Amino acid sequence: MANDLLKKRVINFTDWEQEAEKRITPHAFTYIKSGAGNEETLRANEEAFYRWKIRPRFLKDVSERNLSITLFGKKHPTPFILAPIGMQGIAHPEGEKATAKAAQNMNVPFIASSVSTYSLEEIAHESVDNSRWFQLYWSKDWEITSSFVKRAEQAGYEAIVVTIDTALLGIRQGDLTHGYSPLKLGEGAGNYFSDPVFLSRLNESPAANIEAALKELVNVVYEPSLSWEDLSFLRKHTNLPILLKGILHPEDARLALEHSVDGVIVSNHGGRQLDGCIAALDALEEVAKAVGGKIPVLFDSGIRRGPDVIKALALGADAVLIGRPYIYGLAADGQMGVEQVLLNLGADVDASLALSGLSSIKHISPEIIVKKG
Repeated sequence: MANDLLKKRVINFTDWEQEAEKRITPHAFTYIKSGAGNEETLRANEEAFYRWKIRPRFLKDVSERNLSITLFGKKHPTPFILAPIGMQGIAHPEGEKATAKAAQNMNVPFIASSVSTYSLEEIAHESVDNSRWFQLYWSKDWEITSSFVKRAEQAGYEAIVVTIDTALLGIRQGDLTHGYSPLKLGEGAGNYFSDPVFLSRLNESPAANIEAALKELVNVVYEPSLSWEDLSFLRKHTNLPILLKGILHPEDARLALEHSVDGVIVSNHGGRQLDGCIAALDALEEVAKAVGGKIPVLFDSGIRRGPDVIKALALGADAVLIGRPYIYGLAADGQMGVEQVLLNLGADVDASLALSGLSSIKHISPEIIVKKG
């Protein structure tokens, strides 16, 4: 179907969003598209990019470009990573398996979610030759947390990404209006229903009593009591790099350094948690300065186009995470849709870099952008 979509000029973010809406249920589309509350934060994430303008230089040799980056000693051909998005089965029957295949074919790292439709082992099976990280929702049942981390390490995941902005689930009015929760419907049960610790907590197997199993999942998925000191527990259970996703305050970035975290991800969960929150891009520069180059700083929330990537890197990011664009590609055309989104974005980043007067991602600096308004 990808060729048909290209004939229809499905190229940019809005095009993919519209195609996704045609192909999945209204409830699923609302869940993917929507943000928290009045969606002020969701809008702010994109609007923040408009305030920064690229100031290009010319008569530079840009005949050859280098988009590669290096993270944790491993080189990647492009500066973007597929963000963790849970319950991808609502977008396409193959869910994370299709995304993992696309990521491998495009040589783009993929972060698998704790609340994936398929298990982390099944996802790993589809991307044996590609970099993959595991996103962790720290469970209220800490033995499940340690089990997930051990499973990820055994399955060849290369880093653990702890999402820290989900002490509670954000108020998403569209989902509440529809009475729709894919987690309660079992779309995010892949890792739990395959986990020996979680299964040991049940009186009956999920096959025998799905309602009880899903109730237990919802009960243990988040840990609202988590504190900085608790990170030592995770360090005892893995030797993998640990990144914190959800950093927006420079003081939290400094605390991450104090607690020997290996990387931070500047993110407001794509506007899906706290409405009225600072735009992720508005937090990036201060967080990057607080980190001072000691650990990688990644950026998430609001990336839609090539110039967005350039701006985020200029403000201090070492790489960016892509979220809604690829999940719309998945909904529109499965694996091929994800691949096409990544192809389009790669071409856009390449052109944006060259037209800025730069031949390498490494040459991006704050001097190439100017803030307006």
